[in-house]
Amino acid sequence: MKKSYNRLLFQERIEINENKEFLENIGVIDSIYSKTLEEYRRIYIQFPDSFLTENDKKYPVVFILDGEVLLPTVKNVQSFYSGGFTPEMILVGISNENHRTRDLTSSKITEKYGMPFNEENGEADNFSEFLEIELIPFIENKYPVTNFRTLIGHSYGGLFTIYTLINNPQLFSNYLAIDPSLDWDDQKLLTDSKAKLANKNYNGKSLFMSLNGQLNMQNPNVTIENVMKDTTDFTLFARSNITFSNTVKKNNKNGLDYEWKFYPRDLHGTIAFPSIMDGLISVFEWYQMENTYKFNSPATSKEELFSIVNYRAAKLKNNFGYEVPPYPEELLNALGYMSLDMEQLGKSKMFFDFAIEYYPKSSNSYDSMSEYYERIGDFNSALKFATKAYELNNDDYYKQRIEDLRKK
Repeated sequence: MKKSYNRLLFQERIEINENKEFLENIGVIDSIYSKTLEEYRRIYIQFPDSFLTENDKKYPVVFILDGEVLLPTVKNVQSFYSGGFTPEMILVGISNENHRTRDLTSSKITEKYGMPFNEENGEADNFSEFLEIELIPFIENKYPVTNFRTLIGHSYGGLFTIYTLINNPQLFSNYLAIDPSLDWDDQKLLTDSKAKLANKNYNGKSLFMSLNGQLNMQNPNVTIENVMKDTTDFTLFARSNITFSNTVKKNNKNGLDYEWKFYPRDLHGTIAFPSIMDGLISVFEWYQMENTYKFNSPATSKEELFSIVNYRAAKLKNNFGYEVPPYPEELLNALGYMSLDMEQLGKSKMFFDFAIEYYPKSSNSYDSMSEYYERIGDFNSALKFATKAYELNNDDYYKQRIEDLRKK
């Protein structure tokens, strides 16, 4: 049985207490020393469930602020939605349990809502430099990730997410700002963003932003319909969120793909859970498969299926910026056998051809093509593909396949 990279790394770094049993362990612990921050910063790495050390595949990567809190939720969302709604991705949880306000807030203040504010703050620029100059290169050098990156942040983390989109949009492709604290420093970031949203090009960037339903902690009569008429500090948080959203929508020609969602039944402390699910599905809407019902219909022509596969391949390449197999190998393989069983030989060979094209190092893809040729009685071609499968994986099964085909 193949061991996952996730488990191997976990065993290297953590001494497991054999007297305890766990249903699931989340997040391999790693750390990096930051010259920018002048401290060690803990990070947590979560690999896709299907990840194997011998697989040279690289994955998109998600950076999660407050990783010790939010990584489990992102991991659970990915367990349900990856593959069909979102791509398989490597998750990087960044610890913000120390110096959280210092690192995630976008400008310095000494007073908040009329009260002295003495906590360190306003060093988002420094923390952004840490991400760009140190953490992202560290992750790209050590782990099998691509340069397609997503940033997720809640509250002050949401503020930092918006700050990064506005000031360093090149760092990430997707931004999930969950209930961001845009009221910070009398809405300074909101004010600073207006000109940049109007003049910058955000093509290829996606933003999902959310707002919780507790619009005024002291007055339940304040609703989403009338909150903008309120002028008290109790609604500044919500009004800042809505004002920013309206600014984004007003500048919809800047190329930014944007969705805003209000969660009337959630509080600031609970909104992260549904926002992560909805946000990932939103920013990866283009990833979701189309026309899947046509694969299941025997009436769909080979030419139409060929066009559907190539369309998806081109769409993924356009969005990721690099070539990605349009479908999992297992799906192409299954479609090939399904077509073979229905005696739709042209379709069957087409799907097996696609499997070999997009998974050229897979012995299974070549073995499937071998079975196709065996089924139609072309034993020389069947032997050729079985031999290739054995060259890639000297498993006894492939060796026996070669011996059996030589007898035919």
